[in-house]
Amino acid sequence: MTRTEYYDDPAAPEPNSLVVAASAVVTDESGRILLQRRADSGLWALPGGGMEMSDSLPGTAVREVKEETGLDVEITGLVGTYTDPRHVIAYADGEVRRQFNVCFRARVVGGSLAISEESTELRFVAPEDLAGIEMHDTQRLRLGHFLEERAAPYLG
Repeated sequence: MTRTEYYDDPAAPEPNSLVVAASAVVTDESGRILLQRRADSGLWALPGGGMEMSDSLPGTAVREVKEETGLDVEITGLVGTYTDPRHVIAYADGEVRRQFNVCFRARVVGGSLAISEESTELRFVAPEDLAGIEMHDTQRLRLGHFLEERAAPYLG
């Protein structure tokens, strides 16, 4: 199913759902950041997804990373909360979502990289190489906050 992301776009469709989600900035032992090329948009993104009724938010991030990349991770901190109502995601099935995303810091503790049906490619990227990667601005915002090594999480 395809998806289109909008940010501060007056032509964006009106949201019809609100989804609580978690994502993770996963780093390897070299400090490189795990990205996935999303099958639904073709853009690079952090692994993550919607919370299930049986999940905690950190548990959602751990589960989604495992499902989307094959890696086991440990949550090590909080990058921030991302709730901007100007960010809207429209899906081919008619869902138009506002997303409340909590982005965590995480490190790899096991597993093996494996592409899922949600991704077409997985890659660890050095921070200095992120500028040339095609991704939505909301993903770049989270990565920027991570790289700033803020004393406190971003609240927005």
